[in-house]
Amino acid sequence: MADRIDLKYGCNPNQKMAYIHRDGGLPVSVLNGRAGYINFLDALNGWQLVRDLKAATGLPAAASFKHVSPAGAAIAVPLSDDERRMSFIPGSMELSPLATAYVRARSADRMSSFGDFISFSDTCDESTARIISREVSDGVIAPGYDDAALEILRAKRNGNYTILSIDPAYEPEKEERRTVFGIEFVQDRNGYLPSDADFSNIVTKNRSLSEEARRDLTVALIALKYTQSNSVCYAYHGQTIGVGAGQQSRIHCTRLAGGKADLWNLRRTERILSLPFRKGLSRNDKDNVIEQYLSDAPEIDVVDSWQDYFSEKPQRMTREEKAELIASVHGIALASDAFFPFSDNIDRAARSGVDAIAQPGGSVRDDRVIGRADEYGMVMCFSSVRLFHH
Repeated sequence: MADRIDLKYGCNPNQKMAYIHRDGGLPVSVLNGRAGYINFLDALNGWQLVRDLKAATGLPAAASFKHVSPAGAAIAVPLSDDERRMSFIPGSMELSPLATAYVRARSADRMSSFGDFISFSDTCDESTARIISREVSDGVIAPGYDDAALEILRAKRNGNYTILSIDPAYEPEKEERRTVFGIEFVQDRNGYLPSDADFSNIVTKNRSLSEEARRDLTVALIALKYTQSNSVCYAYHGQTIGVGAGQQSRIHCTRLAGGKADLWNLRRTERILSLPFRKGLSRNDKDNVIEQYLSDAPEIDVVDSWQDYFSEKPQRMTREEKAELIASVHGIALASDAFFPFSDNIDRAARSGVDAIAQPGGSVRDDRVIGRADEYGMVMCFSSVRLFHH
């Protein structure tokens, strides 16, 4: 077990000297490729996230990380036909539970997952490796790999794909340490894991919290634990569908994550699933085109250059049509890493079909936030646990 692994460079190429180190040996090893500083930050945060998801739900879990926040995270809930189609998974393709979890994590925000670092709670199998081989990704971390999976992954990126293995029995010290500007910071590790207690303090008139909502709120809360704050997460069907990370204002988190959740829901409508893409167009090009097709930005109009992408000219979806489709959405769960200071967050959440909310509570305006949730018929829990992550 090595005490030190030298890295390609630090956060940027001009920071040439970089390595990770632990007295007594590192719990991670490099099986292929050469990892960078940010790769390891993503890998170690992602591993903690999927380990927590597995511990909380008992299901295999996957995370797609970019710049030290999850673009998506999910557990192995079976995919519906439309979820397969929106993720470009043929109906004939068999998926293991772990592969299913990664398809969900990747499909949460396919634009942001481009060039991701992947984390798995379980041994990576051949089915999962075949899904990874189709996508643009920087690397993967898992507690182990099947021989067939390792062979597939080692062939990726002309043999330079980063593959990390981590000891699943490893437990870090209770204290976390980091250095900023030559000054050492020390704190207790955040050992929080959602439990029934987090959903027992229901503060709204609606007290009906389904098992599906508990599951999705659990996924959202654990995702927030490893998301740069401020952060808000929308979840559905055992996966995140919108993560708003690193915003200074809570409402901006809610809007950003809500916009991503809306795009996810629009992507699984028949209007988008049946777009007449030109034969041979790559999945990544399709992702970009769909994002542009659904954008309200006036400078973006893929319909004007439709010959580059489509076999026939598609009709542009109007704002009114999109609003009508989103208005039909329901059953979405939302969690926040800190309290909602104003009820405008509840208004924005309602626009994206949110029925269930988990948040710490503790605002001087809690009564107004609760009252607005009651107006929408939502169920809301106060966990009393803040989940800032920096």
